[in-house]
Amino acid sequence: MPFWGELLVAAVIMVGLVGIVVPVLPGTLLIVGALFVWALIVGGWAWSVFALALLVIAVGEVLKYLIAGRSLRADAIPNRTVVVGGLVGIVGFFVVPVIGLLLGFIVGALASELVRTRSFDGAWRGAFSALKAAVKTIGIELLFALLATGIWTGGAFVW
Repeated sequence: MPFWGELLVAAVIMVGLVGIVVPVLPGTLLIVGALFVWALIVGGWAWSVFALALLVIAVGEVLKYLIAGRSLRADAIPNRTVVVGGLVGIVGFFVVPVIGLLLGFIVGALASELVRTRSFDGAWRGAFSALKAAVKTIGIELLFALLATGIWTGGAFVW
């Protein structure tokens, strides 16, 4: 693959990494797609690099759900709180640019917990726990995507 092609793959991976932190774009899918196209064009040994990076990303995807679920169960937060927070966050993203996703998530989770607990203190604790779980999932997904990016970088530019 020519150098400009490698730079294009790197640019798509960077957009994917940003998409993980700012969940507007399907970040992990962009990264996997870029690595797949790279392996398809380069061929041969590149498939080994792709397979290893894909394995790392898959492990990260499984871990993020396991750890977030354990965190929510430990704080006795139902899945409904996260779902409502996510849906209101999506609406918030379009209503208030840039910070609407975060604000919407907090408002949605808080409202859901307020209905469930009937106390503002309990609702705030529940919303904060849901927010912590969401931040954990983003951090885990980003960490494993960065590891996969490192594997690709080693394969693309070192070999």
